[in-house]
Amino acid sequence: MFNEDNTIEQMSVEALASLGWRYVAAEDLPRRHADVMVEPMVKDALIRLNPEIAEDPDRADEIIYRLRALIQSTSPQNLVSTNERFKKLVIEENSFPYGKDGRMVPIRFFGTAADGDLDKNEYIVTNQWVYPQEQGGKRLDLVLLVNGFPLVIGEFKTPVRDSITWLDGAGDIAKYEKSIPQMFVCSAINFASEGKCYRYGSVNMPPEMWGPWHEGDKKSEGTLADVKRSMASMLTPSNVTDIFQFFTLFATDKKHRRIKLICRYQQFEGANLIVDRVRAGYPKRGLIWHFQGSGKSLLMVFAAQKLRMVPELKNPTVVIVDDRIDLETQITGTFNASDIPNLASAGSKEELESFFKQDMRKILITTIFKFGEVAGTLNERENIILMVDEAHRTQEGDLGEKMRLALPNAFFFGLTGTPINRTDKNTFHTFGAKEDKSGYMSRYSFADSIRDHATLPLHFETVPVELHVNQEVVNAAFDEMTRDLSKEDKAELTRRVKIESVMKAPDRIHKVCEHIAKHFKSKVEPDGFKAQVVCYDRECCLLYKEELDKLLGADAVTIVMDTNNDKEDRYKAYRRDRDAEEKLLDRFRDPDDPLKILIVTAKLLTGFDAPILQTQYLDKPLRDHTLLQAICRTNRVYNDKKTFGLIVDYIGLFDNVAKSLHFDEAEVQKVITNIDEVKAELPRLMHYCLEYFSTVKDRRSADWESLLEAQQCLPTTKVKDQFGADFSVLNRAWEALSPDPCLNPYKPDFIWLSQVYDSVRPVDNRGKLIWAALGPKTIELVHENITVERVRDDDDILELDEDMIEHFINDKSNTEKITRKLEIDLVARIRRHDTNGKFQKLGERLEDLRERHEQGLINSVEFLKMLIDLAKEARAAEKEVVPEEEEDKGKAALTELFNGIKNGDTPIIVENIVNDIDEIVKITRFDGWQATTAGVKEVKKQLRAILWMRYKLKDQALFDKAYSYIELYY
Repeated sequence: MFNEDNTIEQMSVEALASLGWRYVAAEDLPRRHADVMVEPMVKDALIRLNPEIAEDPDRADEIIYRLRALIQSTSPQNLVSTNERFKKLVIEENSFPYGKDGRMVPIRFFGTAADGDLDKNEYIVTNQWVYPQEQGGKRLDLVLLVNGFPLVIGEFKTPVRDSITWLDGAGDIAKYEKSIPQMFVCSAINFASEGKCYRYGSVNMPPEMWGPWHEGDKKSEGTLADVKRSMASMLTPSNVTDIFQFFTLFATDKKHRRIKLICRYQQFEGANLIVDRVRAGYPKRGLIWHFQGSGKSLLMVFAAQKLRMVPELKNPTVVIVDDRIDLETQITGTFNASDIPNLASAGSKEELESFFKQDMRKILITTIFKFGEVAGTLNERENIILMVDEAHRTQEGDLGEKMRLALPNAFFFGLTGTPINRTDKNTFHTFGAKEDKSGYMSRYSFADSIRDHATLPLHFETVPVELHVNQEVVNAAFDEMTRDLSKEDKAELTRRVKIESVMKAPDRIHKVCEHIAKHFKSKVEPDGFKAQVVCYDRECCLLYKEELDKLLGADAVTIVMDTNNDKEDRYKAYRRDRDAEEKLLDRFRDPDDPLKILIVTAKLLTGFDAPILQTQYLDKPLRDHTLLQAICRTNRVYNDKKTFGLIVDYIGLFDNVAKSLHFDEAEVQKVITNIDEVKAELPRLMHYCLEYFSTVKDRRSADWESLLEAQQCLPTTKVKDQFGADFSVLNRAWEALSPDPCLNPYKPDFIWLSQVYDSVRPVDNRGKLIWAALGPKTIELVHENITVERVRDDDDILELDEDMIEHFINDKSNTEKITRKLEIDLVARIRRHDTNGKFQKLGERLEDLRERHEQGLINSVEFLKMLIDLAKEARAAEKEVVPEEEEDKGKAALTELFNGIKNGDTPIIVENIVNDIDEIVKITRFDGWQATTAGVKEVKKQLRAILWMRYKLKDQALFDKAYSYIELYY
């Protein structure tokens, strides 16, 4: 029988061995099970690479002791910071007092490509690594060691079950990071595969954010050969050491948490191409097109980091040139968040001139427009490397030529998120290299980013005809308004007034805003997403804000605009400094904040990154680069519920996509598709799913017998998984369209299919890539329209002792029916408490039991007996669960309490406070906590931290009242 051990794991070991990794069985390695490092190998490498240690090998023991202490100090909470500390110790802060007279000298832990001694490293591949003890320890499928350090950890899953995927393996690694975090202190790369797809990530990276690895034009997936090709490309000894040293970063996220970033393959390729050209000295230019949202900013960070750290480049200057007027951009934020050392900025002509005339060797961030202000040569040095964002902007005022004059011997690399047309000759003149036949040194297209899930597809939605601006409507309105004017006066007015006469008509604005509000409340808000409204100009922003405030409330909507040249102070209310604006945008990114919609006209159409933004209401004429950049604000990956970005087009830009997105690259016109195409697919998707149940006569019944009949149409795990995959596609289409009237004829069948899907979906988290949770609109629909009574007559069998159970089973003619009824009820119990740890474990045991039964390892009677045991445990566990209605009463009481103190001087967000208290109390409490001194003390401590420290509500009476509600309801 095929499994992960004899297929994907064996293939991987053999493939890696052919790349230069020497295979050693885990039990043959010179380590104890409790060791993370293979310490004899570490010691040998330290002696091999460092003459100072070779002359006194005891020094190696001192270093290993220090590393061991760091590893042993690790907990799940500090894993990222410990991983960061490890990297610093072995690469950056690696000086020890082993020189003459105790002088500090750098100690090398690894041979590197830069030093030309990669061959001095010891590369080991091993499998079935057990940690931290032989009995009851965790077993890691594959580990790659460099000089005794486990830099790569891999997890495999069976390639023969459709629903078990790499995501399940990645989920296992996430669990290991919590249970054995010490094993991941040295880790640079975590990867997982089921023999069809290869995915990798970094420490503590959510599995949903893991990415594929490809090289060249071969980017297919689905076979062992494809996985082997990805591994052979990424996991060469030289690439692993390169990624470890130069292509992992540590940053601080918006919630002030340390996170670890690892390159995507296109960033690795693009950055290394830049480094290779600088090393070779020719060609001194290159153009990189990586599609909007696919990580250009990080590519520049990785390239800058490596350029600065390569010794042979002799401490170069790296210049990041932004296309914006000010420096507070996504690129600046990315560099600052990544803690890149030796960072400088030039926000003025004087600062730019001073930087180069002082011959500073740092990473400089400046804007393209500053080069337009300087004259003559600033610096003739050759190891100056410029990376210019949105390179097509260099055409403005011959800015590209001015950069060349200022830095005549520098390297120039242009990066763009939109393709460059051949007519943009200046861009190709400044950045294009004749050696790049396609015009680009690196190309990562829209299709690449969608396939890799680096970005999401885009759909546009048409609006009612009366809201749709088109040229005929504009012409008619203009002719009516200018009927009495001369031809000359009419021609003069055409340029300024024509479109405004329609865009700012009060009746149209009212109707458009009504449509926006209705669409947002029915289609966007229920999924937890947010939106952006793009208006014609600043005046329109005010007019839209006024209307939307009436429909959605003032707290839900705000304007973000440039308020310069506002002599009349019309836009004073929206004048914010940079810090205030960033705080506002962080509120928008927060799913719990009531701010739901941003109204803009020019600002935030480029460089704005908010994955929660799913829908853009577009009411401004845009074209080409500007249009593509604007609509791609919605294409960022967010969660498994966000499957596309949506553009609601009030202008009619997408009536002719080829005209609005006029690029040489024809595929750009496929960037956005009409959501009507999803509607057209719905009947076919529905037919596929209903075909599984062609023998079911009554799909309108809501009783358990109907459910049982449906489940019998899915007799094996393979068929269940096929149905699960088909229904997941249907569910995504339904969520995208709901609540469109086109769904009404299909609603009864869809509700029935949803119930069947949920009843056969694994009750643990396995198979998550196929067996995703139902979408929020689907759940609401099912709850509104259907009630399935729980099977009640299983209670009798659960009361029987073992001898009576045997008699009961033998006495019944239909064991399968009893089993099905019992299983349906058990699944329902587990689903009701799927956030409870006890029920999660019961779910895992149920899925394991089902698998063993289907594989024929246990017979039907044994299966039923074990099912009864599980059902008894579930019923007992259910009695210990605090009734949900009691917790709801607690939240309701707390909500009422805090609403009572909310006023203009105390602008608190009640929902956030209540959720914070509810969450921390659920974590802190235990059965009977109210009767213990320790329980009371801990709950009060946590409550005080929330009220006094986090929300600054230092009111004893308020504290006492809140605690009394907690004591009563929790």
